[in-house]
Amino acid sequence: MSVDLGSARILLTGGTGFVGQAILERLLSGHPGTTVLVLARPKGELSAQQRVEALLEKPVFSRWRATLGDEAARRRFAERVQVVEGDLGALGPEPERLDLVLHSASSVNFDDPIDRAFATNVTGVAKLYQGLLDAGADPHVVHISTAYVNAARKGPVIEGPVEHEADWRAEEQAARSARTRVDERSRAPEELRRFLKAARQDVGKVGPQAVAEATEAARRAWVDAELVEYGRARAQSLGWTDAYTLTKALAERLAEELWLGGEHRLSIVRPSIIESALRHPYPGWIDGFKVADPLIVAYGRGHLPEFPGIPDSVLDVVPVDFVVNAALAAAATAAPRDRARYFHVVSGTSNPLPMHQMYENIRAYYTAHPIPGADGPTSVPAWQFPGGIRFEASLSRKEVGAKVGASMLSRLPATPKARELADSLASAEKRLRALHRFSELYQAYVQAEVVFDDAATRTLDAETSAGPQDDAGFDVTAIDWAHYLQEIHLPSIAALPRRSRRAQDERTREPLAPGGDVLAVFDLEGTVLHANLVQQYLWLRDAERDVTAVPREFTKILALLPRYLAAERRDRSEFIRSFLRLHKGMRVDDIKRYLDGRAGRRLRAHLLADALARVEEHRAAGHHTVLVTGGVDLLADVAAPWFDEVVASGLHSRDGVLTGYLAAPPVVGEARAAWLRGYAASGGFDLAKSYGYGDSQADTSWLRLLGNPVAVNPDQRLYGYARAHHWNVVEWRRTGVPRPADLVETAAPDQRAQGGD
Repeated sequence: MSVDLGSARILLTGGTGFVGQAILERLLSGHPGTTVLVLARPKGELSAQQRVEALLEKPVFSRWRATLGDEAARRRFAERVQVVEGDLGALGPEPERLDLVLHSASSVNFDDPIDRAFATNVTGVAKLYQGLLDAGADPHVVHISTAYVNAARKGPVIEGPVEHEADWRAEEQAARSARTRVDERSRAPEELRRFLKAARQDVGKVGPQAVAEATEAARRAWVDAELVEYGRARAQSLGWTDAYTLTKALAERLAEELWLGGEHRLSIVRPSIIESALRHPYPGWIDGFKVADPLIVAYGRGHLPEFPGIPDSVLDVVPVDFVVNAALAAAATAAPRDRARYFHVVSGTSNPLPMHQMYENIRAYYTAHPIPGADGPTSVPAWQFPGGIRFEASLSRKEVGAKVGASMLSRLPATPKARELADSLASAEKRLRALHRFSELYQAYVQAEVVFDDAATRTLDAETSAGPQDDAGFDVTAIDWAHYLQEIHLPSIAALPRRSRRAQDERTREPLAPGGDVLAVFDLEGTVLHANLVQQYLWLRDAERDVTAVPREFTKILALLPRYLAAERRDRSEFIRSFLRLHKGMRVDDIKRYLDGRAGRRLRAHLLADALARVEEHRAAGHHTVLVTGGVDLLADVAAPWFDEVVASGLHSRDGVLTGYLAAPPVVGEARAAWLRGYAASGGFDLAKSYGYGDSQADTSWLRLLGNPVAVNPDQRLYGYARAHHWNVVEWRRTGVPRPADLVETAAPDQRAQGGD
């Protein structure tokens, strides 16, 4: 007997997902008389119609398109596929005429917050079945669940209903209200103060809005983390491994109550871990990383030195085309109205894959095909499979060490060596986070002692397929695990596109596109000038030719250093105000004279040659170049000849003598971001096309407004932010700075904009 769905009118949920795509392709390629209503939601700027139509361009349809030709395939797709826009419960036109519902939509994340897991896997499913009942529809429903609804059990599990006493309605209500309860806890003063304290320590120098944003982000992250733990704890208290398996089991129960209770036809298909196709639509087809793949790739990259699996436990894996074939076979066969049918699409009973055999195949593959690393091919570790207690203790020690290392590193000066150490530490922390997460998510699956019986599924395959090698069959005994893993699956996930950090780092000197509406904004200290405010001040004092001036001022600065450091950590503008008080009593004419002589020569000698070269590149491209500093306007004049405009802080003077006060608030951090928005609006500049160059964490507030932010010789916090957000990071030299005499002679007499930073 072959599978034949004739001219069935089918509602498919989850059609844009991994299994749903494969089902849709098989319906179109193997069941030409069917009409498929694909339920989908808009996503971002794409409508549901656009999302579904875009599926035709994906690899899953490549062979079908090649067989028919592109134009014929598009025509067939348009004729046979109808898009139903909405959430689960939206049934499309004439739902009473539905012959079949293939329900594959679900959240497959093991660590979703409990309310989100329930929203899709329980509440949404209830809407689907209630909608069918309200419409008076009587289709055969094939409900795709997971074999791991029985994961927290030991020994064989038959293909039947899950035995439990959990009330899906009560659990759904509790899950839906959980976010409200946890959110209220997160808003308690003691919790908010904790989030606020951490945010001030982390981004305080950027500005109060950055602190507020970081505080709120931390609060929301805490709420989500609490709800993830809530879901895991509740699931385990009821006898499941996590919120995913709990919600899938409750979805089965509500299907049994709502749909089967109304004397309708129900078939529940329970696959185990679904991976790439064995045969159809072609060997190795996969749509992104699936359940086990992040673990596999992390091992191939050398990020998993050990893992707490039980070597002789069975890792139950099944190719995606076997799941699709089983679901369609169940759909095409007669189903009773007085009981549900259950089919385990699994391998653990008929063709078991022990954990140690899976590991040996993965190790053999990555030994023969190592992933390229920065220092050559990556060597994969040899696992010894320690027990969970030893593994957790080792992981805890490493996590503590990483925190100590990060704390020490944050105190180091910003040097290339420090950034190299930061990269190494960031990689180590990333590996530890991955290891911790993998341990939490997968431990129950790689230590499972449950075996899923598949007698009903084997019988269904025998009735509907032409034998073990049938393209439409699902006999798992036909799988040669070594061949499947090393020749099909592992090469397929190795070929999946991944963003390259190296490619990001090499994207530092792309040609500049010309444009009169493009800004190039440069910070001064640390970016264009290799000197801070303290050095500039001491150079001015040294120019007084008073042998006691520099030692005296240096001693004064040392005495005030704790105050300055505290101000710098709290708020960059507070530090600038506090430090510039030292200029009180200096004469403006004296400062100008010093800058024409020795102090000016020192400042020019500390200009960064690479920075000035980049400025010239921007000017050649027709970009408007602006130098911005929170320092003294008179000192910024040394770099003025290279820029179209200088924006700096003006020091207040009375009768030509500095009072130690600023003429206007320093435009640093968030104040600079506000200035930049206004400057761009008034000048007609396009920030999305513009460039920014800064060296400090305080610069993140304005750099992120620009389409092309660059971290120049960054401090550790900016470096981490830049790497996390895929910004360019550059090292600029300070040697070989020319004196632009020609530019000095032709510069405008006053390029300075007062009130800037």
